[in-house]
Amino acid sequence: MISNYPNYFRTMPMTPEVMPEIEMSKTTSPTETIEVRQNHTPSQTPHITQTPTSFEMAPGSPIQQDTNYIQGYLRTQIGKRVRVTFLLGTGTLQDRTGILENVGISYIILREEGTNASELADIYSIKFVVIFDTP
Repeated sequence: MISNYPNYFRTMPMTPEVMPEIEMSKTTSPTETIEVRQNHTPSQTPHITQTPTSFEMAPGSPIQQDTNYIQGYLRTQIGKRVRVTFLLGTGTLQDRTGILENVGISYIILREEGTNASELADIYSIKFVVIFDTP
């Protein structure tokens, strides 16, 4: 099979195929030769221009800021009373009710009304969120 592809295992050259030539006269001194080599730039050197950045990146994650994502929308509801339904495993639903305290990238923090304890919950297991108008 490999014999059908003769150039399949061709080795890469260790030196560049095109080397720039430096013209030197026989009357140059060694210091002049070094100056000629340093001042010579090959024509194949690409010209690099820097483009100015015309935009400014906002701090923070776009997932947390954009209201098209769950995290971004829930951040607009901080301080409101919510009932969150979580899917645990493959078929167990569990509700938690409390005041929405904080929203991170992968979690939410609910404050329970009766005990005033904070509860951290996984945002990826949330299936439904009911948001009440009154706290």
